[in-house]
Amino acid sequence: MSDPVIRIAARGDGVTASGRHVPFGVPGDVLHDRGELLPGPHHQAPPCRHFPECGGCQLQHADDDAYRGYLGSRIETALAQHALTTEIREPHLSPPRSRRRATLRALKVGGGVAIGFNAAKSHRIVDMRECHVLRSELFALIAPLRRLLGDLLEPRRPAEVQLTLVDGGVDVLLKEIAADDLQSIEGLGAFALAQDLARLAIDRGLGPETLFEPRLATVTLSGRPLGFPVGGFLQATQDGEGVLAASVREAVSGGTRVADLFAGLGTFALATGAIYAAEASRDAAAALKSAVPTMAVEHRDLYRRPLAPDELARFDAIILDPPRAGAEVQVRALASRAVGRIAYVSCNPATFARDARLLVDGGYLLEWVRPVGQFRWSTHVELAAAFSGRG
Repeated sequence: MSDPVIRIAARGDGVTASGRHVPFGVPGDVLHDRGELLPGPHHQAPPCRHFPECGGCQLQHADDDAYRGYLGSRIETALAQHALTTEIREPHLSPPRSRRRATLRALKVGGGVAIGFNAAKSHRIVDMRECHVLRSELFALIAPLRRLLGDLLEPRRPAEVQLTLVDGGVDVLLKEIAADDLQSIEGLGAFALAQDLARLAIDRGLGPETLFEPRLATVTLSGRPLGFPVGGFLQATQDGEGVLAASVREAVSGGTRVADLFAGLGTFALATGAIYAAEASRDAAAALKSAVPTMAVEHRDLYRRPLAPDELARFDAIILDPPRAGAEVQVRALASRAVGRIAYVSCNPATFARDARLLVDGGYLLEWVRPVGQFRWSTHVELAAAFSGRG
């Protein structure tokens, strides 16, 4: 008797018609009684030698059709848990080798340095020798960083390496390294110059210190360059940012007084011509205000101090782009106040669905959701959604 795989579960296992979970199963595969998985038409050969050991990818064995189905299914399932349905639009997939930011780990091992993502469900570092998700500019730094960190890592103490591709090259932030003497600092500066970095900063536990920044490190959003804070947030891929921004513009179309809440550097505020932005990061808020002096930018923690209904009355369209925890407190205020349009960008279908239920109960209509797969071959799902308000 055979048991076909019909979907991919949240953590990446295949699920059969009888409810059995099968590692590396995708829809179209068939599980036989003796436990053998027969690959179907949507099962592909993983392109990377590190799969499935490396925790950076969980779904390299799924072809694009299966991966798109997974993204849509994750959102449908999350909404169904709150008795919600809506139009799920065609998912967008970022192409291979398109991620422009990554946080890696580094550790002294034997006579060298291992650098890469952690192994799946482990703190062990998989030494990266190839990568099919990172931009080439980021991957090109792995071997030079391996050589650099040999003298800067403390035994048995992992370091963190943050890489972000900005306008002038790669922005590098190193955490937990031993760089307390002049020779180490000079070596870091020489490395930054030789690799033509946009910036190099270190964090020895007291906050980032910039060691090399020949020109102000900037990112360009909607054609406008902004100073990029050390360790700042940027959408994972340029194409993903474009799809999310277009979705947000559509969701708030018709609004003339737009507010961007959890604004970050203003990715969506700039894309929509928002008149107000609120952001908890002081550095990000300052960068946006400096770049757009005419925009009302407020340094504000919306978890502690959400916009109240009377403040929301100033706007006819709201953009929400909260962290993974969602925006429950702010959404409750929105649910009690009629706003014409809401665009909601989320990196967590579960908290999005919870907040969507609150908005729908408050009289809003969930019009559509667009899944976005910026983190290629991972179980990380992002989305943009449109709500219309009462009256």
